[in-house]
Amino acid sequence: MTDQKDPNFISTARQNRILPEDSFGDWKWREALAELMVPLIGSLYRNGINTLVYGKSLVNQSPVELMRAHRFARQSDNNELSEFETYPILQHLASLQLNDCEVDIGELAVRCPFFNRLKDDQTGLDTYINEQLKDVIGFDSIRPSSPTNIVLYGFGRVGRLITRMLVQSTGPGNYFRLSAIVIRKASDDDIYKRASLLQRDSVHGPFNGTVRVDESSNSLIINGNPVKVIYANDPSEVAYADYSINNPIVIDNTGVWRDEEGLSLHLKSGAKKVVLTAPAKGNIKNIVNGVNNNILEDSDEIISAASCTTNAIVPVLDVLNKEYGITGGHIETVHSYTNDQNLIDNFHKGDRRGRSAALNMVITSTGAVKAVSKALPELEGKLTGNAIRVPTPNVSLAILSLALNTKTNKESLNNYLRSMAFHSSYREILGFVNSSEVVSTDFYSSPFASIIDSQATIASGKRVTLYCWYDNEYGYSKQVASLSKKLAGVNLLRLPRPID
Repeated sequence: MTDQKDPNFISTARQNRILPEDSFGDWKWREALAELMVPLIGSLYRNGINTLVYGKSLVNQSPVELMRAHRFARQSDNNELSEFETYPILQHLASLQLNDCEVDIGELAVRCPFFNRLKDDQTGLDTYINEQLKDVIGFDSIRPSSPTNIVLYGFGRVGRLITRMLVQSTGPGNYFRLSAIVIRKASDDDIYKRASLLQRDSVHGPFNGTVRVDESSNSLIINGNPVKVIYANDPSEVAYADYSINNPIVIDNTGVWRDEEGLSLHLKSGAKKVVLTAPAKGNIKNIVNGVNNNILEDSDEIISAASCTTNAIVPVLDVLNKEYGITGGHIETVHSYTNDQNLIDNFHKGDRRGRSAALNMVITSTGAVKAVSKALPELEGKLTGNAIRVPTPNVSLAILSLALNTKTNKESLNNYLRSMAFHSSYREILGFVNSSEVVSTDFYSSPFASIIDSQATIASGKRVTLYCWYDNEYGYSKQVASLSKKLAGVNLLRLPRPID
């Protein structure tokens, strides 16, 4: 039976609960609870409290999407989280005076070792929640008097996804605000075409919000947020103060300027900080959000968010190296094609990339492995890497074949990686899946930098091979957006705290 083969279909182990005789009635009850959750989640969010279930934000989600988020928790310890557990938690959260923070109601419920005994004891549950959230209960939120301005320089695949993420996560609106995008004007109806590309996406689907063009101010009104559209051919043509945009964080997602000299043009235009969405040249710091943020200094004006592949492999390498030690290895990236390749055969300055991206697997080089040492200096010279571009539009796969200092086996290794993905400080960036049926399209719009496919794990003594999926567009954009928020001073406490 499927239940015996695929852990994703196993009913809850923690609650010792079997499927009800009336599964339809059970569904309708849980659906009704999910419907009641929607206004609670929205009210908390507008007051600065972002609610999650195992890292998945519940804001702006439909009742069925909330129910799917509950099912996601089964990947943690092969059980299903119930709305009967999380709804009373949300009710209590809504009654508290909380400082701005993020609260994972899934982790709160799963960690509660006595939840079954509390079903008829709301007082006991309230006491448990109060203890877990004691660091934020009873405090007034101290927010900036004005939000940090963020400007997107470029509006391609990554730029548009970052736009979606920023305008959907403004919370009370005090911390940051997407203020402008800077692009080259391509046609008289350029702004309408840009709006259409933001609203519709062939891979990630329609934007979950509203987009309106304001011709009088040459702006896009995105979820009520006015975003100025500035036309310029290079950063030297822009003066942000002319648009009442002061000291912005500029996210350069064009890839045109990658060294300090070129990126400094943004500083001359009035930027306070510059984030490059590509590997940087020279001594610019490469930051993989969630891994080496500690090397950031207030004096750093230009930083790189590295590449999508670097963001995918560094978190996995970091947790493995800390637990087992890595002595060497090879990383092969199976990467979806990008705009850099030709749709049909034509001249390209790069080897092989001139051949049709839609028809061929193309062996090419990758700088991601070399960039690993910028984030993890202890792995300098220990890894080799290469890449194969394949005829898919999105989602890539990193295959990590590694030699470790310590022997392990598949079960032990997967248990460790699962604990890192769900209960450690890496829980925001590291995903974990244990289904033997997943394929690349299942990871469209995954918010994680990397998702470990545990069913594909190979371990034999000190040799291991890991298969790590990543949405090279969405997952990377999430990393860039999260890093930019940190630069803007948005460091909301996430509770409950990680176990490690």
